[in-house]
Amino acid sequence: MNLEMIETLFRWFGGLVAWGALGFILYGIWRGTRRPAGRISGRAAGWLRSAAFYLLATAFFLALSVAFWKPLPLTLAPAIRSVALVTGVLFYFPGLAFLLWARLTLGRMYFVSTAFGAQLFANHQLIKHGPYAIVRHPMYLGLIASAVGSLLLYQTWTTVAFAIFAPFILFRSHREEQALAAEFGEEWLAYSRCVPPFFPRFTKRK
Repeated sequence: MNLEMIETLFRWFGGLVAWGALGFILYGIWRGTRRPAGRISGRAAGWLRSAAFYLLATAFFLALSVAFWKPLPLTLAPAIRSVALVTGVLFYFPGLAFLLWARLTLGRMYFVSTAFGAQLFANHQLIKHGPYAIVRHPMYLGLIASAVGSLLLYQTWTTVAFAIFAPFILFRSHREEQALAAEFGEEWLAYSRCVPPFFPRFTKRK
């Protein structure tokens, strides 16, 4: 099996996993819009329960992805292509796995947010186990890792945009943490003192 065939197999498999992850996340958003709303942070949080908002956002995202899915003007030596492939796989698939693990751990507590607003549910629960015992925002960490991996694996203008703009989703975390701090008070403060926001801590905090 040559390098080109291996690249093709990983790219096809990566695409299937990404589409599956997107569908799973959209299903969670749809289910969240049907649950009673709880605490809200930000003025634009009302958008989060609007079907039109999700349809337009998804259509816009897919249209841009397709329009810019063009290979980068790169000619790489086989050794460099092999390194890019291995590094991309090591970022992309574990990143998506971490994202999906976090999504599964949230379960019924999952909902989407934006930099302008975040919403909790009525009778919301603070999730502190699984990947949420490692970092406070594991979905964002997984998304950033998979975006970097996608650039190395697919090498298109679309994946360049993913890698550049993925870190900007961290602005959402501010809104989310505002809502969680207001809802859970001391429980949230104790949790946030023990668990870092984005990057795992390899030593226990005293």
